[in-house]
Amino acid sequence: MDKNLFSILLVEDDPNLSSVLEDYLEMLGYPTTHCKNGEEGLEEFKKAHFDLCVLDVMMPKKDGFALAEDIRKINAEVPIIFLTAKSLKDDRIKGFQIGCDDYITKPFSTEELSLRIKAILKRCAVRTPNNNSSLDGTYRLGIFTFDYVNMVLKSVHGEKHLTRKESGLLKLLCEYQNQLLPRDVALNKVWGGSDYFIGRSMDVFIAKLRKSLSEDPRILITNVHGSGFKLSVDENRTTE
Repeated sequence: MDKNLFSILLVEDDPNLSSVLEDYLEMLGYPTTHCKNGEEGLEEFKKAHFDLCVLDVMMPKKDGFALAEDIRKINAEVPIIFLTAKSLKDDRIKGFQIGCDDYITKPFSTEELSLRIKAILKRCAVRTPNNNSSLDGTYRLGIFTFDYVNMVLKSVHGEKHLTRKESGLLKLLCEYQNQLLPRDVALNKVWGGSDYFIGRSMDVFIAKLRKSLSEDPRILITNVHGSGFKLSVDENRTTE
């Protein structure tokens, strides 16, 4: 497991603890973004891709529980660790009901945090986009076979040749299938930038891909407002 593939969102309002944790996580090789309250944390989560969230429970403006609930509306899979000074059973139960992966009671050692992070990322690695990549450059998507190397979308109805940007964007959507593909990730990887005009260009390409995939009505590319896109195949719908 290459740690450098995993980025962490740290949301902690204690300036001393957050400084220590941010430096420690960076030293371990995890790119870390720190926010000092729940509202900032949510805005940052909407803008960028993170592989793990470490959230303090007691914070101003939006506490860790409320932040985790908002994050789960955007991404149901990203691992979440709660940091708390409380050890009450009801609080721990609430954290796990929201969908956290672990719960660490303060004070704790940095080594303990490191071991818990490693265990969670190893357990959840199957959910990360890097492990959904095709080894030979082909992806199965409903009635389609997408050949990324040759930039061709194939089905029983024929073949459609895609542009380089269409291919790059569809490849990312396939790798993030059933997960949120953050706008910034797509913009930077396919276009190499993320300004307003590039963003509008990407929206046009999303529309083109929807049209190209419209032969199979089960395939959905949905907009997640202000965050990105999600590619899924609705198995409950028929192809007719």
